Amino acid sequence: MTSHPQIAILGGTGKEGSGLALRWARAGFPILIGSRDPERARHTAERLRAIVPGGELIGLSNAEAAAQGEVVVVTVPYEGHAPILQGLRDLLAHKLIIDVVVPLDPQNPRRYVPPPDGSATAEAQRILGPKTPVVGAFHHISHLHLHNLEETPECDVLVVGDHREAKARVIALAEAIGFTAYDAGPLANAPAVEGLTAVLIGLNIRYKAHGTGIRITGISSKKQS
Repeated sequence: MTSHPQIAILGGTGKEGSGLALRWARAGFPILIGSRDPERARHTAERLRAIVPGGELIGLSNAEAAAQGEVVVVTVPYEGHAPILQGLRDLLAHKLIIDVVVPLDPQNPRRYVPPPDGSATAEAQRILGPKTPVVGAFHHISHLHLHNLEETPECDVLVVGDHREAKARVIALAEAIGFTAYDAGPLANAPAVEGLTAVLIGLNIRYKAHGTGIRITGISSKKQS
């Protein structure tokens, strides 16, 4: 990417959100850490700045982060997914939304439990409306890989949504922090992409692994037709 948009991360004090914040801050992106508790967000931003000296990280409320961010990443637990989007809909209008949320069974995270819309990404697109592009991505990247800055993760990012230009921007944002990312198709594919998260969690549990991911093989060039 030639520019560094300001990235707001809603639920940015959690493991996944703070890991993405850390990676993007190291790559030079200005980051807004959003939380229901602004004080917790400020503490998280301070902690991450200590890891990435010179990183531009600010802690705010979710509403403040949503208002100021050019790109908004949603990393809240699924039970808070619809409420936060409904509450911040006007602030999120016309911005690029990256949805990382996966609806899993709270009693058994090895089970994907899609909402009535079919996926969290589709739910977000319905709530925010067609003029606000929602892209699903980063579902399969463990926070363990994100927080270990010495590591180059051996896993790829699948990107889904109905807005081609928005997907291209998300792919560029993923590549900016060292991942290979692929356009995995339209919003209709989101259930398959999100559901793989439950499969990976099951593999971690069954084989006592840590942070399994996916790798796409057989593609020699990412140039799209």
